[in-house]
Amino acid sequence: MAASVSTAVPAPVAGRVVDGALGRWFAEAGERTYTRARRIPLDALEGWHTDAHTGDLVHDRGSFFSVGGLDVTAPDGPVPRWAQPVLHQPETGILGLLVKDFGGVPHYLMQAKPEPGNAGGLQLAPTVQATRSNFTRAHGGLSVPYLRHFRSPSPRALIADVRQSEQGAWFYRKRNRNMIVRTTEDVPVLPGHRWMTLPQIHGLLAAGDVVNMDARSVLACLPPRRGPAGRPRHTGREILRWLTDVRSRPGLRTRTVPLRGLPGWHRTGHAIRHDDGRFFEIIAVEVRAGGREVRRWTQPMLRPCGTGVIAFLHTRIDGVPHVLVHAAAEPGSVDAAELTATVCCTPQNYAGLPPAARPRFLDEVQHAPPDRVLFDALLSEEGGRFHHALNRYRIVAVDGPRAYEAAGDYRWVTERQLYALLCHSHYVTVQARTLLTCLRSLSGSEAA
Repeated sequence: MAASVSTAVPAPVAGRVVDGALGRWFAEAGERTYTRARRIPLDALEGWHTDAHTGDLVHDRGSFFSVGGLDVTAPDGPVPRWAQPVLHQPETGILGLLVKDFGGVPHYLMQAKPEPGNAGGLQLAPTVQATRSNFTRAHGGLSVPYLRHFRSPSPRALIADVRQSEQGAWFYRKRNRNMIVRTTEDVPVLPGHRWMTLPQIHGLLAAGDVVNMDARSVLACLPPRRGPAGRPRHTGREILRWLTDVRSRPGLRTRTVPLRGLPGWHRTGHAIRHDDGRFFEIIAVEVRAGGREVRRWTQPMLRPCGTGVIAFLHTRIDGVPHVLVHAAAEPGSVDAAELTATVCCTPQNYAGLPPAARPRFLDEVQHAPPDRVLFDALLSEEGGRFHHALNRYRIVAVDGPRAYEAAGDYRWVTERQLYALLCHSHYVTVQARTLLTCLRSLSGSEAA
């Protein structure tokens, strides 16, 4: 018998506010476009099967994604070895944002898009948000609107085009092509789509869980506003040399393994869970949708067991704003360490682990006085694969650089330095990209 997924919206998400014409447009879009998910037994997945040899969850056509196992060794870490399920999606999707000037002001074509894993329903998404399986129509559904603008754009129209990593703790070497393309065409605005200015989008970031992860990631790839940059604490060459040094140390070693018999994990009728109930679980859902390419489907999803904390510490050095980044590796990363947030964790996961495993600066972020908190919002991660994956994103001001870099794996960098690295693949994590977009929303940075 199927068990219902709770549709109750956590209080901070339920409190999101979208006012005025945008609010009315959002509400109207929600009447046409929706997803409703209910939890089902793992064995009730349609179009999916459990591999007889490995126990992996695999789509019958070999499309979309699969759920397998990962064995991780961390010789210098507080937990030297562990095993976990991981999502395999060996294809590159497109996250595309279309830009057009109206009256000399750049506007971005956004869409109101629901995903089955969203905690609050409809979210603001980029113009195109599609896996390769989606845009090659492996699902047998409708074609993806506006896709032609991103398949073979003119080099002169490209503002950004770079493959970026996604959550390396849950995905195995997952990448998406983040694209921003300028157009001068008369583009028909389909239902559920709307041209918006960057200040309008930025204004929605703090309104609750409105701007989705994919939109935040693509927006981070916009060039920063022109103007005096000031001198950073470290030159770009020094940052690259430091990161290369971190990447050259002995680090995480990973190997894919069967999901069946994964140490520390067990399968029930409705989930694959860790033995002590921490970290996350793999569940199955049936989805019914309106206004989507497909009206009904079933799929596995990853459901985190707790709310995460992702934060930048922020300061001014010789008058120049800097944020503290952490060079850290995740088991699913493509190229060892990437630059991530100062703090990036789910605090509940550290119960029972050695004290040395507790993330540095977590207490400083969680217990910051209100007048030090520059940005604070509960935002969700990608709702197509993750179910109610909520993180509290914060930017917290501190006085001066002090000894924050003493551990060796942290450095103060500027917004421009982060953007310079974002022009290349696998330097800046998706969590840090979200925080960069949040940081720009505070300064009113215009771009494109």
